[in-house]
Amino acid sequence: MGYSTLDHVLLVVFSMIAAFIPRVVPLHIFATRKIPNWFNEWMKYVPVSLFTALVVKDIFINTKTYTFVGLDSVAKILAAIIVMAIAYKTRSMGLSVVFGLIAVALLAMVVPV
Repeated sequence: MGYSTLDHVLLVVFSMIAAFIPRVVPLHIFATRKIPNWFNEWMKYVPVSLFTALVVKDIFINTKTYTFVGLDSVAKILAAIIVMAIAYKTRSMGLSVVFGLIAVALLAMVVPV
């Protein structure tokens, strides 16, 4: 079964709507209400937890077989430790990512990835 250009356009439009709605609806709900302090405190941890989940998955899970690899990727583990130290010291996500990429590139030359 082949897909027409219209099918592709509809897929893009509906995907856009599906991505847009979860962003707009909360804005309209909370625009007229005062957000409780506990909610603001809780939301501070969401970006860190999402970033951590992505990083831990990349380090310890083989994405082809979805199996736990343990300590096989020493370069990535060492780079993660370096990134944690830089993130703790500077509190900058940008610097952490840049130094993490540099650390993985340099460590991959020396230790197995």
